Amino acid sequence: MVALLSSLDLSLPLTNPVIIFALVLFIILFAPILFSKIKVPHIIGLIIAGVLVGPHGLNLLRRDTSIVLFGTVGLLYIMFLAGLEIDLAEFKKNKKKILVFGLITFLLPFIFGTLASYYILGYSLLSSMLLASMFSSHTLVAYPIASKYGVIRNRAVAMAVGGTMVTDTGALLILAAITGMAKEQVSSAFWVQLGLSAVIFVCIVLFLFPIIIRWFFKEFEDSVSQYIFVLGMVFLASFLAEAAGIEAIIGAFFSGLVLNRFVPHTSALMNRINFVGNAIFIPFFLISVGMLVDVKVLVKGWGALKVASVIIFTAVITKQLAAWITQKIFKLTPSEGKMLFGLSTSHAAATLAIILVGYNIIIGETMTGEPIRLLNEDILNATILLILVSCGIGSFVTEKAAKDLALQEEAGNTETTSDTGEKILVSMAYPEIINALVDFGILLKTQKSQAQLYGLHIVDEEGETKNTAGKGKKMLDQAVSYAIASDTKMTPLIRYDSSISNGIVYTIKEQSITDIIIGLHKGADEKVFFGDITENILKRVYETIYIYKPAQPINTLKRMVVVIPPNAETEPGFVHWVHKLYEMAKEAGMKINFYGTDATLSAIENLIRHNNGSLQPGYNKFDQWDDFLIFTRELTANDLFIIISSRRGYSSYVPQLNKLPYYLSNYFSKHSYLILYPKQLDTGINMEDIQQADGKLIETLSEQLDVINKAGKFIRRKLWKKK
Repeated sequence: MVALLSSLDLSLPLTNPVIIFALVLFIILFAPILFSKIKVPHIIGLIIAGVLVGPHGLNLLRRDTSIVLFGTVGLLYIMFLAGLEIDLAEFKKNKKKILVFGLITFLLPFIFGTLASYYILGYSLLSSMLLASMFSSHTLVAYPIASKYGVIRNRAVAMAVGGTMVTDTGALLILAAITGMAKEQVSSAFWVQLGLSAVIFVCIVLFLFPIIIRWFFKEFEDSVSQYIFVLGMVFLASFLAEAAGIEAIIGAFFSGLVLNRFVPHTSALMNRINFVGNAIFIPFFLISVGMLVDVKVLVKGWGALKVASVIIFTAVITKQLAAWITQKIFKLTPSEGKMLFGLSTSHAAATLAIILVGYNIIIGETMTGEPIRLLNEDILNATILLILVSCGIGSFVTEKAAKDLALQEEAGNTETTSDTGEKILVSMAYPEIINALVDFGILLKTQKSQAQLYGLHIVDEEGETKNTAGKGKKMLDQAVSYAIASDTKMTPLIRYDSSISNGIVYTIKEQSITDIIIGLHKGADEKVFFGDITENILKRVYETIYIYKPAQPINTLKRMVVVIPPNAETEPGFVHWVHKLYEMAKEAGMKINFYGTDATLSAIENLIRHNNGSLQPGYNKFDQWDDFLIFTRELTANDLFIIISSRRGYSSYVPQLNKLPYYLSNYFSKHSYLILYPKQLDTGINMEDIQQADGKLIETLSEQLDVINKAGKFIRRKLWKKK
């Protein structure tokens, strides 16, 4: 054993890849744990760990190509997650605020940075402008903190993320211009080429990528293949951005925006993406940033210390001033203002790129033959310190703001999330659509909901000899495993009953279920559409029922088309189903169009406006149910067709609903559709029983009338004979 150890190369810095990887993994494991004991954000812990083990610390690790590779992947991963997790509806709603904040947080550091560098540090105008562009940019190093506290959908986070695109694009354009001017390469052709290549890049990512992504998710459901495909698209977009003359982080962010619609935030795929990024790639990036820091620059003389002081002070104060001005302009809360500052004050990626490019540009030589650089060594060392200090400030401020925002959101949502009593039941009968039903159930539950999710299979006691119990348990195990993959708990329920419909109904009542998801009957056609089991459930259960027929994965759908009968707003379950569909559309990144009468549409619009919804639905008047087939023209292959139905005898019931089996079977068989029965009051009277009773009463009365008529005729004949 000793001989084997002596044969290993343990000289510093370490070169054995196994030891290097093991050391990095233990740093990723223990650094956050140790620093959390002293209330230091885990991000700072990883950066400081990088300082300690790096070439300027204990020299345990070199910042070689492997560290740079994983660090680059981690940086792109952060930008990708920022685009993937952002609330697109909130992003669109706040686009003006994003643009204003982006311009303010870019121009203030750029103007004051140029003046400070030119007049205080005495650099040339070109060097001062390039250095100031570094102040303007920022990196979302603290974004994982906001994600951890679940506040990524706050408008301040959306503004900070969108502002990153403005600042980094502006800073990199200035870098390209000044680099060209220093090398005397800037011309009108340069700008035309850059503009055209940028437009081509945007068109490819925004218009071609969605077609490819939707096709892949329709064809391949394997979890590993989907994850690898997503990563491939991210790095392809990053490469295309670099080929267009734009920084790769812009490409990663755009790929996240495109994939946002295809990766629901509560899905198994999203869980895998977050897990791998937060466990491996992002910590590698933070450690690689720490390995750049050389704290010895502080003792290398007054020059380096003076430059570092001016750079750090100017960069931090101008970012704070930009966040404060934006907070006042848009009347943000103090916590949102802190969040803006915390996320926008960290400097790492674009900052490092700008400084390294400027440092490598030689603009002349000294009398002794030493190269004169556009940005000298003092600036390089000061920038490394800026990275450490700004990331520290940004992480502390972001953590404090994220805690405050999370508490405010929790306090504001006590009525809807604390104890809603919502319980969602997924009834399972067909193995081939289990995953689709679970996906729908998870989407219905939404990310922050406290609703409980159940999976149910009824075993027909008479058919138990056919091993139906074993098949049912296998289906439930598959459903539970699939739900766990998306970090969602599903409680399995298996019940033995001589009647499947009785088993489902009694389970619903025993568990106080509020929402029931049922897959459409396997052999559904216009004659036997729902099947006897579903028909019995509809007659006996008055909670919200969703009958779902999936034609393609729900994450590949673009839009919800919701058709609503007249007077639906008068039903008890109206508010519930509107809220559920709206939240589902937000969660899945789908548009939603409502079709109904003016009164119904007005009620929906008021409800959504009252809840400050960021998603803007479409409202279309529709009251001619005899012309139901107009939806064959309205629907596309990637739409989810939702028909709000009603049980017979209630205010929103229309006779044309009886024709749904014919319409859906013959004209909409290739579409994904959902028939939703809202919650309605249980009057204790079965309307079909009334109709049957009415029929029997009429039949009895007619029989009695026949008897009376015959008796009358008999009496009249007798009386006529006597006369």
